[in-house]
Order: sequence, then structure tokens, then C-alpha cells
Amino acid sequence: MERIGDLLPAAARELGLEAELRLARATSTWDALVAERVPAATGSCRLVGIEGDALMVEADHQIVAQELRLRTGELLGAFRTAPGGFSASGLRVGVRRV
Repeated sequence: MERIGDLLPAAARELGLEAELRLARATSTWDALVAERVPAATGSCRLVGIEGDALMVEADHQIVAQELRLRTGELLGAFRTAPGGFSASGLRVGVRRV
């Protein structure tokens, strides 16, 4: 018997969905880290993509974006060691245009 989580990477690779699976895992990890380390930003920012090894994040307000930028080192360190995370080289935070 095998766990489904162990089978997903190979199946995603065969279907050409490896990038989508990586983004989904990273998004879940990011959301958990923000809730734990920057609770005031929960629901006000989201991981929108991965460019190379950099995380692309969108914030709803400038103050949220600034807080995330100030905590870049802390967030990237936690992301690196979290399940579903990886060693990201940078954090690019933009503010959502309304």
C-alpha cells in the first residue's frame, strides 16, 4: 500500500502538471506561515506565483506589503524548512491594484 501523497509527484510529472503541483504546495505552505508568523496579514496576501526560485506575493494593502518585505528573511527561512516549501532565493511583494 502506498500513500497518495507519495504518488502525486510522479503522476504530476507524467501529466505535465509538476509546476502546478509545486505552486499548490507552496501556496498552502505560504498561507500557513503567514497565519503563524504575521497573523495580521492573514487573508490580505497570497502567493501568486514562483519565478525561478523567487516567491511572487500579492498584498491587498501597502502596509501589508511593507510588513512582508521587512520580514523577508524570517519568512524565507521558515518557508525553506516547512513541509511543501523549498529554498526560495527571494520574495517579491506587489500591491494588488483595485
